[in-house]
Amino acid sequence: MATNKPEAPLSELTKCLVNAGLLTEITARRCVQEAQKNEVTLTHYMVSKKIVNASVIATNASLEFGLPLLDLDAIDLRSLPIDLVSNKLIEQHHFLPLHKRGNKLFIATSDPGDPQTLNEIKFNTRLNIEPILVEENKLAKSIDAVLEANDTSMSDLDDDLANLEVVDIEANAGAIVPNSAEDEAPIVKFVNKVLLDAIKKGVSDLHFEIYEKDFRVRFRGDGILYDYVHPPMSIANRLISRIKVMSRMDIAERRVPQDGRIKLKLSKTKAIDFRVNSCPTLFGEKIVMRILDPTNAEMGVEKLGFEPEQQEIFVTAINRPYGMVLVTGPTGSGKTVSLYTGLNIINTIERNISTAEDPVEITVEGINQVNVNPKAGLTFASALKAFLRQDPDVIMIGEIRDLETASIAVKAAQTGHMVLSTLHTNDAPQTINRLMQMGIEPFNIVAAVNVVMAQRLARRLCNFCKTKADFPKQMLLDYGFTEEQVEKYPVYKAVGCDECSRGYKGRVGMYQVMPITDKIKALILRGGNAMELAQLSKDEGVNDLRMSGILKITQGVTTIEEVDRVTEE
Repeated sequence: MATNKPEAPLSELTKCLVNAGLLTEITARRCVQEAQKNEVTLTHYMVSKKIVNASVIATNASLEFGLPLLDLDAIDLRSLPIDLVSNKLIEQHHFLPLHKRGNKLFIATSDPGDPQTLNEIKFNTRLNIEPILVEENKLAKSIDAVLEANDTSMSDLDDDLANLEVVDIEANAGAIVPNSAEDEAPIVKFVNKVLLDAIKKGVSDLHFEIYEKDFRVRFRGDGILYDYVHPPMSIANRLISRIKVMSRMDIAERRVPQDGRIKLKLSKTKAIDFRVNSCPTLFGEKIVMRILDPTNAEMGVEKLGFEPEQQEIFVTAINRPYGMVLVTGPTGSGKTVSLYTGLNIINTIERNISTAEDPVEITVEGINQVNVNPKAGLTFASALKAFLRQDPDVIMIGEIRDLETASIAVKAAQTGHMVLSTLHTNDAPQTINRLMQMGIEPFNIVAAVNVVMAQRLARRLCNFCKTKADFPKQMLLDYGFTEEQVEKYPVYKAVGCDECSRGYKGRVGMYQVMPITDKIKALILRGGNAMELAQLSKDEGVNDLRMSGILKITQGVTTIEEVDRVTEE
C-alpha cells in the first residue's frame, strides 16, 4: 500500500517569508522540496525561479535574524581570504569568506537560518562563524567570479589542460607543436585554461598586458573590454613566450611586432583558430588574440539584425550575376560576418567562389580562400588577377586599400562577376566618395556598384532585466524619434542581472543599406559629394545608422546609450 510522502518542513527563512506575506505555506514547502531535489540553496532556487526578489529576501531576513546587510558590489573580491576555504566548500554551501578577525570568520550568505551549513563551515575552518547577509543574485555572481579566478591559479589546474592539441597550420598535417624550454607544465595549463574559458564565454578578443607593477588579462565580450584575471608578474614573460611558441613566432625577437596564428583542436570534430599579434610596449610585449569561430557565419541572414526591406535589398544584390556589393564600417563592426553570411547563401555547386583576405578569418567548405602575403608578393591585386584567370563567378576581397585593387575589382564587376568587398568609411555615401578619391571614375562606379552597406554592432538588451526608461518627450524628439514612435513605443534601459553582463547579452547589427538607384547614379555622375548623396538616399527612404538605431530602440532591442556609443552623430 502506497504511503504519502511527508511534506518538507519549513526552514527558518521560509517561515520568515511566510510571516511577511511574501509566500504561502504551500509555496514555501514546495520551494524547500525543489531546492533539495535540485541540490541548490533555498535562496538560489527562489531567486532563480523569480518566486521572491533577492533584495526582498535579504531585507526581510536581515530584520528577522538581526544581521547586518552588506552590498557585495562594494567589495573587492581579490581581497577576500579565499585561501581559508576550499572551492568545494564554497560551492557546496554557497557562501564567501569576507574577513578573519582573531578566531572569527565573517562570511557572506543569503540564508543565515541554516545552522547545519554554519556548523559545517565552522568544522572545516576551525573558526567561529559570523554570518553577514547579502543579496542572493550578487552572491551567486561573486562566487562565480571567485571560483573562476581560483580556476586560473597556477596551482589548481586540471592535468587534462596540458593535453590540448595545438595544430601545426603550416604543415597542415595535424602535428602538435613541439615542446620547448618555455613549455613548463603550469604555464601550459594556465594558457590553455584561459583560451578555453574565452571560447566558453563567447568572447571575441583576449588582451595580455604587462605594466610596471601589474600583469592582466582582459576579454572583449559584446564589444566591451573587461578584466578576466591578474596573473603573477613573475610568470608574465614565460606566459607571453608560451603564446608566441604556440603561434609560431620568434620568441627571441621582442623588439618588433609579429603576427601568428593558433589552431586549437578541442575534439576530433572541432577546432578553433586564434589570430595572434605581439607588440613591444614599455614594460614588455602585449599580446592580442582574436578568436576566429566559423560558426559565426552560419547563423543565417535573418539573425544579423536587418530590417525586412534591408535584408531583401542585400539578398537580391548578392544573388545578381554581376556587380559589386560593398560593406563599410570600423574594425569589429561585423563586416566579415555579414559578407560570409552572404557567401553562404550563394555557396552552391554551380558557383566558383574565391576569396582573398588578410588573413582568412572564417574557413568555409566549398570556397577557395587565399591568405594574402605582401612580403611574398601575394597582394590583394595579384590575388584578384589570378582569380580572374580561374573562371570565377563570385570574388570576395577582404579590403579595397588602393587604386590597383579597386580598378581590378570594378572591371571584374563590369565583366560578369559578382564582387564583394569592404572599405573603411563612416557610412555608405562616404564610400562612393572614397572610391572617387582613390581614382575610380564616376561612370565606372555607377556601372559596377549595386549596393553599399554601412554597419555597426550594438549590445543587445537582456530580456530578463530590461526596464522601461522615463525620458522627456522633447529629448526623444530632438534625438530623432518621430511623434508616432514617442507615443507608441516604450524606451528601455539596461539594468543587470544573473543572466547578462551589465544589462546586455549578445549584439545586434544596425545597417544603412543604400542601393545605387537611377537618381543616385545621376548624382554620382554629376560629382555629388557625400552630404548630397546622404540627403538623396534619405529622401529615397534609406535609413542612416542613427535611424536604424532608433528602430532597434523602439523594438526594445537596445538602448539610446548604445546607439550613441556606436554611431558618430
